[in-house]
Amino acid sequence: MPRETAPWYEEIVVPALLRHARGTYGSAMRRALDEAGYDDIPENGLYIIGGLALGAPDAPIGAMAQQLRITKQAAGQLVDTLVMRGYVTREGDPNDRRKLVITLTDRGRDAASVQGAARDRIDAELHARIGDSGIRALKRGLAALMEIGRKEGTSP
Repeated sequence: MPRETAPWYEEIVVPALLRHARGTYGSAMRRALDEAGYDDIPENGLYIIGGLALGAPDAPIGAMAQQLRITKQAAGQLVDTLVMRGYVTREGDPNDRRKLVITLTDRGRDAASVQGAARDRIDAELHARIGDSGIRALKRGLAALMEIGRKEGTSP
């Protein structure tokens, strides 16, 4: 009787699987945005646009820098580029004059819609492959990794 071999992914370490899995989303989003004419979004710009679309209507630059694990200066330069290209606006925080807040423009919301549709397409294919229980298990595992990171101070 032939011996069963383990699935290929059991031989791969979790960080490598996570990196490549994340790349699946990033590549699909990047391709969809390029095809829709939003080919000028800089690296990490997808995170800013997508984060604003999914979260609060505006966000402080300092919070974005922390989430991206980049300096406030680098975050400011990224936002400058997104402002210059028409994806976001930058204004003073009405509650704290020392802070700047970024908000999506119509162009930014349109790009976020394209990005979201690409994400939804990958989500649907993933669901078709692993089903509800697989999605719940995947999310449970990823949440556990996030909690470990918070406990060890390595995750924002």
